[in-house]
This record gives sequence, structure tokens and C-alpha cells, in this order.
Amino acid sequence: MSSATVAKFALPSLPAGWEADKDFKSVGPVSASTLRTIEPVGPHFLAHARRARHKRTFSEDDRIQAQENAKKVEEGEISEASEDEDPLMLQREAKDWKAQDHYQVLGLSKYRYKATEEQIKRAHRKKVLKHHPDKKAAAGRTEDDNFFKCIQKATEVLLDPVKRRQFDSVDEAAEVDPPSKKQLAKGNFYKLWGNVFKAEGRFSKVHPVPAFGDANSTKDEVENFYNFWYNFDSWRSFEYLDEDVPDDNENRDHKRHQERKNANARRKKKAEDNARLRKILDDCSAADERIKAFRKEANAAKNKKRLEKEEAERKAKEDAQRKKEEEAAAAKAAEEAAKAERENNKKSKEAAKNAAKKNKRVLKGSVKDANYFASGEPNAATIDAVLNDVDLVQSKLDNEGIADLAGKLNGLKLADEIKAVWSAEVSRLSGEGKLAAGDAKTLA
Repeated sequence: MSSATVAKFALPSLPAGWEADKDFKSVGPVSASTLRTIEPVGPHFLAHARRARHKRTFSEDDRIQAQENAKKVEEGEISEASEDEDPLMLQREAKDWKAQDHYQVLGLSKYRYKATEEQIKRAHRKKVLKHHPDKKAAAGRTEDDNFFKCIQKATEVLLDPVKRRQFDSVDEAAEVDPPSKKQLAKGNFYKLWGNVFKAEGRFSKVHPVPAFGDANSTKDEVENFYNFWYNFDSWRSFEYLDEDVPDDNENRDHKRHQERKNANARRKKKAEDNARLRKILDDCSAADERIKAFRKEANAAKNKKRLEKEEAERKAKEDAQRKKEEEAAAAKAAEEAAKAERENNKKSKEAAKNAAKKNKRVLKGSVKDANYFASGEPNAATIDAVLNDVDLVQSKLDNEGIADLAGKLNGLKLADEIKAVWSAEVSRLSGEGKLAAGDAKTLA
């Protein structure tokens, strides 16, 4: 504990002949006293009140608060909803990491280039909690750690600003395709094209990127938008698609050849991307009603009366036609919707019924393929016991659970693999209290 040092300083003496009556000068009058109520607030007061209430020292309170915060973070991360994992993705080889979708691996497909560093770190922790080899071993699962390595590689790429920019540059899943004529006929022209340019704008070196606007945009706003995009300065590069350059000092010629090959490939892809963007702009501007309207306005000054009359007639005709089409479309849509709803309800019921029957056949077929887990020819008692246990497990599952179990068993032919899946399911149901000890023992 530190000790205080007391320093003694003498006050300066007053000038000779100084008197309060003649030498004291008042700056202003002293205000009257006021009674005010002061309430202790703020995090430090709350911490003090918490320590006093629970009779804790500073160190004890800090330790307990840190444990509670860590628990809240972990529970929040585990309980946060995640996107479904594609079974094919889980079977990916770790050596093929360059062809994987790093955002999909971490469950960030809906965020992609918009994902923050904190979101990436949270997603990584969640995936590690689920797929770490030690976690799988503790749960009795024997899968390889290929997907765990994919998780680590995805995190490494996305947390490195340079590598992430290279991957974002070739992330086709983040691209928005130009709307087709069919889509434009049904959807909002400005919203559909606006989404396209919003996605392309992530590659801009210049910010802010002008918005596409809407039907109410001014001529200056529209011209500014197209001028910006026809002179678009993109940072997009294609290094991520480079073929690996051999790190071999003895074969420098081959190394230089591969580097030149990669550079040429990047230039080619860059040129193709510029051509692609130019075509998008040409198609958009050709269909942009605002540009057509601006051209008409320029011509309107030469023959204002004639154009006003034609415009009024055209608008009236269009309104009448549009009203007629909208009424017909609304009636047809209502009729089709009602018919589709009836058909969908019927098909859904039949599909659910057929799927349930099919999945139940898969469950019973799996134990048959495993020879009812008998070493030789199974007798009737063995077959009945196994099938009874299958029915017991099946009765504890809903249609979704049966479908999930059927998916795991589908395609398996080896008795050991089939037995492992059944054993895992029995263990899970026992852990949830749906099966008592000793139930389904032929499958355990």
C-alpha cells in the first residue's frame, strides 16, 4: 500500500500596508445558498452498491462479473440461430479449401462481404464449439477433422483484409444478375436494377457510390449516375484464382512462367469483367424510362402543344389499358391462387404421407440390410426383437426426426455403420428421457 508524503509550504505574506477595507476588491456579489438534492448514479455507484449488498471485495466482484459475462456471451453464441449446413459441404476435403465458399462454411451466407470482423469471430467460435475434433470424440463421433480444417482456413482468409478482399473479388454468390425481361415485366424496374448496381458498387474505389434512384430522380442525378458507372474505377482483382506458384529455387524459369501466366489470366478476367459491366450499363440505359423521358422533354420545347396533346392521349390510353389489364390480372391471379392453394394442400398432404411411409421403410430396410445384426442366419425371435425395437424408436420420433434418421441410414450397407447410426439415435433419445434404460437394447 502506498504512503502519502506531506509537503509543508508557507503561504505568501501580504504586502505591507494592505487592509481589507481599502484594498479588497469584490468581483461580484455572492449568490444566495440553494438546497439541491444529489443522487448517486452511474456504473461505479452501481458496482459499489453490488459489492456492498453481496459483501464482496473488489477482486471477488470483478472475477464473478467476468464469469457471468463470459457465460452470457457463450450462451448467446450457442443459442443464436445459424443457417443449415449442407451435407456435401461437411464432406469437403480440407486440401480443396480454395474452392470452398468461406462465408457458407462459417454460416455467414446472408451477410457475405457485409459481415463484420466481430461477426466472423463469433461465427468461428460457434463452428468450433460444434465441429472441434475433441467435441466430436467426447460425443462418440468418429468423423475426420476435414471440415474443422475448412473452418480454420475460412476464418484465416476472412480475418485477413488482403485475403478477404481477394476472395470477395471472386465471390460469385454475392453477385446479383441483371433482371430478365420477364422479371422486369412483373417487378419494379428501379428496385431490380438498383440491387444490381448496389452489389457492383462494393468494388468501387470511389465513395459514396451514386444511388440508382427512382422514377422521381432529376436529370442531373440520372446523368451523374451513368457518368459514374461508365467511368467506374474498380478495385476488383482476380489473384484468388491464380494457380499456385511453385516455391522452388532450382526451377526459377518455371516459377516466372507461372507468374506471367497468372498475370495474363488476371488481365483477361479484368477485361471480361469490364466488358460485362459495360453491357449491364448499356442494357439498363436502353430500358431506362427516365432517359427516354429526358429526351422527350428536350424535343418537347420544339413542339410543345403537339407533344402535350399526344402525351395526354397516350396517358389516358395507357391508364385505361393498365386499368383493364390490372383488373383482368387481379381476377386471374385470385382464381389461380385459389386453385393453386387447393392443389398445394392436396399435394402437401399426399407428399407428407408418402414421405413418412418411405422413411419408415428405410428404417426397417436398414436393419434388414444389416442382417438384423446377427452373425449368421437370424432366427424369427431375433428378427422380431430388432423390428420391435425399430418400432419403439420410431414411435418416439416425429416425421421430421424419422426423416433425419432415414437420411443418415440411406445408402449404408455395412452392418457396423448401420448399427452405429441406430446406437447414436438410441443414446440421444435416452439422454432426452424419451427411452428408458434397457429399451431398444438390440439397437444400442
